[in-house]
Amino acid sequence: MAVVCPECDNPIVVDVDEVEEGETVQCDECGVDLEVVSVDPLELAAVDEAGYDDEDVTHTDEEEEE
Repeated sequence: MAVVCPECDNPIVVDVDEVEEGETVQCDECGVDLEVVSVDPLELAAVDEAGYDDEDVTHTDEEEEE
């Protein structure tokens, strides 16, 4: 099955019978690591060095003290 890279819109061919949720694949075009977050339907999410590259805001200790 082909899905589109969320970073560069390059099509990525992934065999859904060969991957499981939690595994990572790499985009051949931009090199970003993508985690399989769902296999039915197939969904990929970009992973950065700290984990998921999502829109959740993390609070620092300094922000919590205010």
